[in-house]
Amino acid sequence: MIRSMQSSSKVEQKGQASDDERERIEIELLLEGMFRLYGYDFRHYSYPSLRRRIWNRIYGERLNSVSELQAKVLHDPSSMKRLVSELVIHVTEMFRDPHMFAYFRKHVVPVLRNLPSIRIWHAGCSTGEEVYSMAILLHEEGLYERTTLYATDMSEDVLQIAGQATYPLNKMKEYTKNYILAEGKDEFSKYYSTSENAAAFHPLLHNNIVFAQHNLVTDRSFNEFHVILCRNVMIYFDAELQARVHELIYDSLCQSGFLVLGDKETITFTKYAGCYELLTSEEKLYCKKS
Repeated sequence: MIRSMQSSSKVEQKGQASDDERERIEIELLLEGMFRLYGYDFRHYSYPSLRRRIWNRIYGERLNSVSELQAKVLHDPSSMKRLVSELVIHVTEMFRDPHMFAYFRKHVVPVLRNLPSIRIWHAGCSTGEEVYSMAILLHEEGLYERTTLYATDMSEDVLQIAGQATYPLNKMKEYTKNYILAEGKDEFSKYYSTSENAAAFHPLLHNNIVFAQHNLVTDRSFNEFHVILCRNVMIYFDAELQARVHELIYDSLCQSGFLVLGDKETITFTKYAGCYELLTSEEKLYCKKS
């Protein structure tokens, strides 16, 4: 009887977890279920960002708890698709961080000129604006015809948008400013045509771009590249996942190849820190050591 009472007491103590602890367990179970059933792995994303976006989806689904969302997601693929769209963060623009593109034009392009063919990977390309920016830059430098741009993202929805190369017309003024700061050599407006409220980029820019679904978390390397751009993607990953992605990038980058990260990202605290030469700390552009 005494043992029974002691066991009951321990169960009660374990059940007295704080609301935060209980919620974290619920979120871990949700993420585990998503991975095992659908193959989407968010288990090592930054927790604060995940929690906020999960609750946005809970409210959007008119539910009351993480557990209710889990039950719906596991039985309703359309609900799962909406949740993935909520969790995947897409922030991009044409010639984003234009000084990086200006530096790339001055210091990386001269190296690429020596190559008979060029392979560039935009990992986490989102809706494609930065991919087309690179296509324009390479076109102006006379390198586009011998370049293949591989643009990947885990989201099919954003890849469909990227493939259409059509963006809101009201963003062209801002994009033109970025293009000028990136030391563009022509009139930015020559690269797109307008209709109503949309700007459609010239089909010429599509020719050498391959859009494909690829998950940095679960998929392997699929080629060797001279340049890899993975910008503002890993800031949403925890340290363990960042390490895995850096390993994938390192294995995918050829000797003396170039890596471009986002302005808030670094390789300093990874095991690959000594494997790259930092070319410019302002633009987070690295060269893989031979």
